[in-house]
Amino acid sequence: MSEQPDGIVVERGVKVPMRDGTLLDAMIWRPAAPGRYPVLVERVAYELEWRARANGELYASHGYVVVAQNVRGVYDSEGEYAQLRTDGWGDLQDGYDTVEWAAHQPWSTGQIGMLDGSFSGVTQYLVAPTRPPHLRALFVRQGGSDFYRDGRFPGGAHTLAMARSHLLDSFLIPQLGRRPGLLSEALTRRRVEQAAAELSESLWRLPLTSWPLIEGLWDSYWSILAHPEDGPYWAPTRLSDVFSEIDTPILHLTSWYDFLLGGALRAFVGIRAHGRSAACRESQRLVVGPWIHGPANVGLREVGALDFGPEALLDYQALRLRWYGHWLKGVENGVMDGPPVRTFLMGTDRWLGLSDWPPAEVGYRPLNLASGSEPGQGWLTFEPPATYDAPDSFVYDPAEPVPSMVTVPAIGPTDYRPIEDRVLVYTSAQLDEDLHVVGPITAVLYGASSAPDTDWVVRLCDVWPDGRSLSVCDGILRARFRESFADPTLMRPGQTYRFEVDLKATAQTFRAGHRLRVHVTSSDFPRYDRNLNTGGPFGEETVWDVATNTVFHDALRPSHLLLPIMSGQAVEAALIPPP
Repeated sequence: MSEQPDGIVVERGVKVPMRDGTLLDAMIWRPAAPGRYPVLVERVAYELEWRARANGELYASHGYVVVAQNVRGVYDSEGEYAQLRTDGWGDLQDGYDTVEWAAHQPWSTGQIGMLDGSFSGVTQYLVAPTRPPHLRALFVRQGGSDFYRDGRFPGGAHTLAMARSHLLDSFLIPQLGRRPGLLSEALTRRRVEQAAAELSESLWRLPLTSWPLIEGLWDSYWSILAHPEDGPYWAPTRLSDVFSEIDTPILHLTSWYDFLLGGALRAFVGIRAHGRSAACRESQRLVVGPWIHGPANVGLREVGALDFGPEALLDYQALRLRWYGHWLKGVENGVMDGPPVRTFLMGTDRWLGLSDWPPAEVGYRPLNLASGSEPGQGWLTFEPPATYDAPDSFVYDPAEPVPSMVTVPAIGPTDYRPIEDRVLVYTSAQLDEDLHVVGPITAVLYGASSAPDTDWVVRLCDVWPDGRSLSVCDGILRARFRESFADPTLMRPGQTYRFEVDLKATAQTFRAGHRLRVHVTSSDFPRYDRNLNTGGPFGEETVWDVATNTVFHDALRPSHLLLPIMSGQAVEAALIPPP
């Protein structure tokens, strides 16, 4: 224990007992002045001093105790790391036990909230349906609510580059020597360091489930690869199954260029509709900004290739202090006033206040794909598709996948012109007036393949007058999952199928003089693993087939994007000051 110059006491190596006797390691920051204080709990798999120190010092200086805890099986916490499967509901409920432990400490008022985001945003969502008696509020920054769908298999495709870099950077490398008998030997250190040096090469290696340098070092990674379907393995991390059990006020803060965006939106919508009580349903709040993933990126105005202007600046720590002040200290500070949904409208670069999500003010219109004068260069139009329109075909060779422009979650709007000669491109006419797209976006493709399985990647871009083709949102669907993510079904080669590709959502003004553009392809590597087109078992194949994939866009097979469009008048009426 040590007292800081600013009147904060820090305790390290605090052991928190779980119901099965496992001890989880924690650090505590609290005001040095005697007394009882509300408590904020953060539960992560990362090194505590690095992760939580800034928040610990900030909130302790504002009259809170901060308990930062390592989840089961990492660093100095006992037990086996269970990939979030013991952090929510089930036989073991580590989140519940930690909240209730904090409520009964001598420095606690018993008013408990939870803190921060990403991994600790997920652990907040997982605690909510267990309803610890002393849990009063959550503030989830950029958290996911479905680890299969948000984190490791969106659209059924594996987030290869992110999963492997996260394994090395967040688990293996930081814990070298910290887990006795697991990562302490010199040979193991050399293996991990070599795996990091050869990460790029490993992404190409087949079979996917073979990575000799780290085999035997972190079993949870191999467990993920062994479960490519959304079945019982993933159920303990799927919040949608238990929305009706949640009875906690939550502020969901997410961002348009965040890989966990979909999970935050589903959590807000689901709890607002199905929460356990009217008070819970009415106390959900949603804030969506133009930012990218990570605490240092929230509230910035320059994101990727764009400057979103002064209104993008947000002091989200001040917003968190107001939220916690209201729910944990009973301060009437107006944080619950105003509309329940605040979204940043990119392009207009102003905030919208909405009564719900998706917005009631939008109308959904199909933006249809149409053939152009050159192969692979088509049109986008709101006009109905022609009775006959020649389809577009392309060759997808897993040996030469379309390279990713984005391989990590912390990149915003990006110019995709470098890869547009590798994909089908559909572009609208120049807009005569602003087009406001606010809400969820789905691509409906009518397609066929020469293979029994392939991927469909769809991206929406904003084409500027200077030619830049900046990404707005995108999505992927592995064809075998077109009907169900739990029960995959292969295609019959040459047969036409309907595919729905989830592009998540956006709030984007396509300005007059700009154009809309859609990419269609079958790879985005190494952001996602390569579909080998054979229909074989995931991760076990060493050979591949070259596929010819075809997109139809005629009256009977109208491939399109379903766009949620808000009128200029509705936008003007919804403009509000920043949160």
